[in-house]
Amino acid sequence: MKKTVTLTFSDGSPSIELPIEQGTYGKPVIDIRTLGAHGYFTHDPGFTATSSCTSAITYIDGDEGLLCHRGYPIEELAYKSDFMEVSYLLLHGELPTADQKMAFEQSIRHHTLLHDQMENVFRGFRRSAHPMAVMIGVTGAMSAFYHDGMDNFNPKHREIVAHRLIAKVPTVAAWAFKFNEGQPFVYPQNRLSYAANFMHMMFSTPCEPYEPNPVLARALDRIFILHADHEQNASTSTVRLAGSSGANPYACIAGGMASLWGPLHGGANEAVLHMLDEMGDISRIPEFIARAKDKSSGFRLMGFGHRGDKNMDPGARIIRETGDEVLDELGRRDDPQFKIAMELERIAMDDEYFIERKLYPNVDFYSGIIFRAMGIPTSMFTAMFALARTAGWVAQWNEMLSDPAHKIGRPRQLYTGAACREFVPLDKRGA
Repeated sequence: MKKTVTLTFSDGSPSIELPIEQGTYGKPVIDIRTLGAHGYFTHDPGFTATSSCTSAITYIDGDEGLLCHRGYPIEELAYKSDFMEVSYLLLHGELPTADQKMAFEQSIRHHTLLHDQMENVFRGFRRSAHPMAVMIGVTGAMSAFYHDGMDNFNPKHREIVAHRLIAKVPTVAAWAFKFNEGQPFVYPQNRLSYAANFMHMMFSTPCEPYEPNPVLARALDRIFILHADHEQNASTSTVRLAGSSGANPYACIAGGMASLWGPLHGGANEAVLHMLDEMGDISRIPEFIARAKDKSSGFRLMGFGHRGDKNMDPGARIIRETGDEVLDELGRRDDPQFKIAMELERIAMDDEYFIERKLYPNVDFYSGIIFRAMGIPTSMFTAMFALARTAGWVAQWNEMLSDPAHKIGRPRQLYTGAACREFVPLDKRGA
């Protein structure tokens, strides 16, 4: 028998019975879709208690520290898989066979080049433009190159779009960096792996070819896996909401990038490094801890806690180990910033204030340190996040449009403005 909940009213209005849905995991969900027909809707700023869609892609249990893609724990994917395989999994729902993986990788390689005229799009920006501004603009501009004849409701067309974006966004990100640095663009080398190819485009120059270090390439691939999808966060919801209207998918992904750019979302790892730079020395950590506890200070420790995770972020454990591998490979175990970060983590994890509030280090806390050790500048950190999250965005977009019952997103509001009133002509409004 299906469970229901009954909504009763203190003024004696007729009660309303609503069904309760239960997913594979997670808390039960009250289905309020019929509430509007009764003259009511709900008010939930920030959507903290609202399920906006059904999805079979990613599941997060913040209380248990669990993150699964299509049922596979992130720990297994990070250590046993690679980003190409995880991208296929997100898109298709199952791990690929050897032949399917080979065909998928070949398709991605086929699409890594950007249209030659897109160089002109890059050159329209100022050299000092933030790489994310360039990425958003160039990705949105793809809609001008790949628009005619595209049908969002054709599964094959959606697959081509997904492959193009997963393939081209690393090129866009690397070229945004090169343009910012005043260096010539470096074309993809499809003999390399996904992560190694990106490193090649970032760091090669005509006079100094760059051969990616396999340890660093594997670490970067693992970081891409950890950032690939994170359920219905702000940027993913942006992609879904824009895509629900049938908008051009390249514009939708550009919208997701714009949402990701915020310091409370994808810009958090950049904010962590700024915080560590401000600390400067281990001796100043207690001062910053005290500021974080003082609500009147307006200061918060960046990289601690996550709205979706009330336990230790499973990705944080993985990325910390990855950081150890990278620093060992580069001989930078004594990196001052890494030492500050480790001491800050140790102190915070032993402090009752953070323990009671379950403020644990998250992926952002460590990823910036790894990126900087690799030679990736701070301005590129959010671009790296966008590169990896593109796989999740296109999977979520594809899933939404695969559902014949999907509707255009149309959130409601609680209006608190003025009541209807008469217009007063300008000459009668007084001084």
